[in-house]
Amino acid sequence: MVTDLDGEAAEAAAHEVRREVGGEALTRKLDVREETDWAEAMEEVAGRWGGLDLLVASAGISHARPFTEMTLEEWRDVHAVNLDGVFLGTRHAVRAMRETGRGGSIVVVGSASGVRASAGAAAYCSSKAAVRHFVKAAALECAGDGIRISAVVPAGVVTPMWSSMPFFEDLVREKGEEGAWEVLAEGTPLGRFARPEEVAAAILYLVSDEASYVTGTELRVDGGYTA
Repeated sequence: MVTDLDGEAAEAAAHEVRREVGGEALTRKLDVREETDWAEAMEEVAGRWGGLDLLVASAGISHARPFTEMTLEEWRDVHAVNLDGVFLGTRHAVRAMRETGRGGSIVVVGSASGVRASAGAAAYCSSKAAVRHFVKAAALECAGDGIRISAVVPAGVVTPMWSSMPFFEDLVREKGEEGAWEVLAEGTPLGRFARPEEVAAAILYLVSDEASYVTGTELRVDGGYTA
């Protein structure tokens, strides 16, 4: 099941799954901040497939500006999506997995900004730092149920989220899109941002049986940024 606040984006992703691998993929509009959305999604999954086996929590937003210029509403908005959304999704997923008694795997998409802080991103950095420790605590609580919980921790990834940030728009106007990505990646030892597929490969490992003895950890997919 592909969920997103943007129902059309979710359907586009599900369509790609069906086209490329021939699997079954349903969609559902879901606001990670809303508990009722999570509860209804879990109920639908249980009815359709007899229970939940895997969850990937990947929603995230950022307001890039000095914290002294940030409103309380903006601060809370970032934490509501990045932290509260992870809490709600993980809690409902664990409850669903406990009902079947067959265990499961949860992967949360964190960020290198939760390891290495950046000026102008206090809300984002603090939310992602909190996610790191939430994942560890949750993993310890759920290990006895055979539920594994870990995090993938990327640094810069080429995604549309950057286009909403004024400084990136300025870079694009000055240097073009390719030049903007090159400037942003200057502090990364491998010299580039990650492709979404590279992060997805790390997630696939953590949810798979190949990682059956892995829980409470973070897999950094950051090109050496936090080394």
